Amino acid sequence: RLHLSSRSPTGYTGVNKESRRFRARFNEIHLGCFDTAVEAAVAYARAVGEAPAEASAEGLRLHLSSSSSTGYKCVYLQDGRFIARQYKPEQMESYLGSFDTAVEAA
Repeated sequence: RLHLSSRSPTGYTGVNKESRRFRARFNEIHLGCFDTAVEAAVAYARAVGEAPAEASAEGLRLHLSSSSSTGYKCVYLQDGRFIARQYKPEQMESYLGSFDTAVEAA
């Protein structure tokens, strides 16, 4: 289980953004630096003994993406905020909102 946090800018307990990467820590132990917040959150979850590949928020499935710097499909960091967009084949992208954390945007 990933540990969500409304107090952390990354949206995860034990995960901090440093420069262009995400650092995971558990009980003052450095767990590593990762390309996405999700990868760091998984490392934290493993350290506390819980680690699924996906997380749920309010009963919704989060769509993870290893190619996105935020760790989520259609979520982008812009001017310090996480922007959510929706893509549909039959129309152009739709703006869904601006959020404090990547998890909220996902």
